[in-house]
Amino acid sequence: MTTDTADRTDRTTRTDGADTWAVLLPPGRLEAERLVHHDTLELIAAAEGARPRPGDQVAVLTDAPSRLVALGQVTDIGDLLPEGPPAERVEPRLVITYTRRSFDSPVLADALTVDGPVTPLDPTAFQALVDQLGPPPPRQSWMVSLDLPIEAGSSAEAVREFWAYVQELGPRELPAFVWPSGNELAMRAFVLGEEANQDPEEDD
Repeated sequence: MTTDTADRTDRTTRTDGADTWAVLLPPGRLEAERLVHHDTLELIAAAEGARPRPGDQVAVLTDAPSRLVALGQVTDIGDLLPEGPPAERVEPRLVITYTRRSFDSPVLADALTVDGPVTPLDPTAFQALVDQLGPPPPRQSWMVSLDLPIEAGSSAEAVREFWAYVQELGPRELPAFVWPSGNELAMRAFVLGEEANQDPEEDD
């Protein structure tokens, strides 16, 4: 699955000038985006004022400090139906499909003035962020492994126990080992989306 592609969609220039936007990740969402691959980012949009429309381009930012972590394109807007009584207010929904990710190498964007979770962004400022991000790195094959010692009465039971541990502990507690295909000596461990030392002797 490849989603880090340039946006080549031809669109007519809009008279309101609001075809590029800055979107702030909600608190705690950065960790979730770094732990597991997602194709889309779904947010609650502003109920009033200007709102993105399908086809608009988006710079996804974190706050304090302001950093660019992804680019995307608005692919859906609508209403998010609430869980509970029908009388509750319906929240406007915004779905962004990622076109480029940079969660592990964010770009400083402290020169931008962002007013709220979704802010219209001047196209020139948007392009400046894209230029700072640069071209995507070349893709290559990686080997990813998760090794768990399991005590069980049979191989089938051991597999069931394995998946139970994976579901319970997940990427927040289990180390995943990754290395470029064909270069196992370059193996590194990752926990919580970041490289983690698994050699207790090196901690002494």
